[in-house]
This record gives sequence, C-alpha cells and structure tokens, in this order.
Amino acid sequence: MDTADIIIIGGGIVGLATAYQTLCANPGLSLVLLEKESTLACHQTGHNSGVIHSGIYYKPGSLKAENCRRGKSLLLDFCQEHDVPHDMCGKVIVATEEGELPALGRIFERGQANGVSCEVIDGDALREIEPHAAGIRAIRVHDAGIVSYPAVCRALAAEIERMGGRIVCGAGVHASYRAGGSRVVASGAGRFSGGLVVNCAGLQSDRVARELGAEPGLKIVPFRGEYYELVPAARHLCRHLIYPVPDGNFPFLGVHFTRMIDGAVECGPNAVLALGREAYDKSSMNINDLAESLGYPAFWKLSARHWRTGLGEIHRSVSKAAFVRALQRLMPAIRSEHLVPAPAGIRAQALLRDGALHDDFAIFEGDHVISVCNAPSPAATSSLSIGMTLADRIGGQRESAGG
Repeated sequence: MDTADIIIIGGGIVGLATAYQTLCANPGLSLVLLEKESTLACHQTGHNSGVIHSGIYYKPGSLKAENCRRGKSLLLDFCQEHDVPHDMCGKVIVATEEGELPALGRIFERGQANGVSCEVIDGDALREIEPHAAGIRAIRVHDAGIVSYPAVCRALAAEIERMGGRIVCGAGVHASYRAGGSRVVASGAGRFSGGLVVNCAGLQSDRVARELGAEPGLKIVPFRGEYYELVPAARHLCRHLIYPVPDGNFPFLGVHFTRMIDGAVECGPNAVLALGREAYDKSSMNINDLAESLGYPAFWKLSARHWRTGLGEIHRSVSKAAFVRALQRLMPAIRSEHLVPAPAGIRAQALLRDGALHDDFAIFEGDHVISVCNAPSPAATSSLSIGMTLADRIGGQRESAGG
C-alpha cells in the first residue's frame, strides 16, 4: 500500500491547484494526486471555454466573489511565471433592450463592490469596441481575458512533480475506510493511505464525498452546454468577449461569444440536462446517472420553477435556427452558415434537496477529509485561490491532529 501525508482526488484544475498550493506552503510534504482518467483535465477543465473571469457577477462577500478576484491575480502571475499564453482582452456585457437596463445596473454595482475595473458605455461606444454587436448600453469589463486551462494544468502538474508530489492516473476511487489515524482509499491503481484526503472530484464530487463518509446534503446534476464555433471567415465579427445580460434566477450566463486563445471564436452555450455526468454528445447516455438525476425530487422542484427557461434551452439544443436567433440578439450579422458544431461541456451543478441551485462554492470538512462539492464557473479562474484556501485548511487539520 502506498502512503502519503495528503491524498488529493481529482486531476482537474482545482485538484492540481490544491496540490500545487499545498506543496508550496509545506515543502517536503508527501502528496499524491489520484485521477481516474488516463490523462489530466479530461472533464470540466478540458471542456472549458478558457475565460479568465473578472468577478463582476457574484454577490459581494461570497466565496465566488472573493476567490475569483484573488484567483485571477494568482492565475495571471502563474501564467507569466510559467510562460502560459493568455490575453486580458476584456469583455462587454450588452443590454439589447430597455427592460434589461435595471439588471445591467445591478451587475455594474456588483462589479464596483467587488473591485472590478469596469465602466458603463452607450451603444456608440460599444460599437467602437465591437462593431458588429447590437446593444443600447453595455458594461465594458477590463479585467476579463482568455487562456488555455489545459495548458495551465500542464504547468501545474510539472510544478507538482518538481516539488516531489506524485500524480497517478487511471486511479478512480471506488472505496474508502479508516485505518487508525489514517484514511485508506482503494482505486484502480491500488490502495493509498493518507493522513488527510481532499476530494476535488468535480462531476463525481458528491459521490466521492459519500464514499469518504460525508453527507454533503446535495447532489450533482449535470448540465450539458452545447457550442458552435465561427468559421474562420466569420471570426472578424467578434474581437473580444460579448455577453448578454444574464437571467438572475438561473446560474447560466446565456449564449455569448468567446474568442479563444488560439484565435477561434466559440458561440454558446445553452444549458440542458445531460444524459450522464460525462455524456458530452447528444447520443451518449449513462442510464444510472440519468436515473439518479430524474429520481432526485429536487430536480423536479427545480424544473417546476424554471420550466419556461428550460424549454427555451431545449429548443436551442434541437434547433440550430433557434440558437442562431439567440446569437443574433447580440450580433445581427450572424448567419447559420457562419456556425459549425463545437465540442460540448458539462457543468457539475450542485442541487440542494429543496430544489435550490447551490449558488456558491461549497467546501465541507469531516473526519480526515475535506471535500469540494460545488465548484462551477468561475472555479477555473479561482482555482489557485481555492487551492490556497484548501492548503490553509489542510494545515489546520494537520496541526489539530498533531501532524
């Protein structure tokens, strides 16, 4: 049996950032990171659109707001130090009609409260920045940018191994038990014993938490975000990042335009129930995952509250014309022939038992265990800050245990 001071489960950006920050804070600590796939960053991180978020949307004082702002700064420093390409190109949040102006004003107020560099501009100023965007008013956000998060993960992995940490792939965790003052996890790569286990399993985080003996009081319900990509001849239509005013009652930002670090432009996503936690294609299904989502009473409570919005998302999933119309609200020049399908992503959304969407990061501590059970967007931007927070908690638990 392999032993380590710390075992981290999950090789996405949150798990890697946590391992990195823990080793930075505790030189010489023995640490092993377990990833169930054959390579790192296969799921949410690898399907991320690559936006460096500013923190403008989040409730002041929330974990999202605090970690996004600190995380953005840490991320930029890390990218500069390790030569990871990135571009702080900025973005605009666009109101296309009078009815959206109050919500736009509230977003701007949050931005100011969160220390985001942003300004309100009129339609003429908007078109100086984005000539093809439609809008009567917008917020110009200077603190937003783009990066390849898989590239960040590769740099993090290299640093973890340089500092003596081990990364083991093909190590999906399927059981766990206490053994004296340690916890043992059984994985596809064998058994590992550690003084503390940190669960950063993303789409599987609630299941792993329960395997580790904790009840987080929530369930992960997967939502698939479907994208199109602009053909090369149409990429000039979008210079930066163009977002709509989001629905404040729904945790998704609406279809938008995202320039990628490689020059491509993504359009989307919508948000529909995924037929499995890792079912990225419309034709893919995991019957056990789907039965778990549909058998969770909270899912039906959520559906009853948001059925109209949900139908719209489904319509855009089955109808390219409907997707195009949604994009045309922001950019009238877009045509169906400008768009080709792009890979989908899946958001691990934590749903509470009363049907409420958990609106913030969720971190639970238990017996020799720390679990991150809700880390949706902006978790990638926030990852190094989340990792720093977890490193502090790891230090606290080890000190309490006399480690």
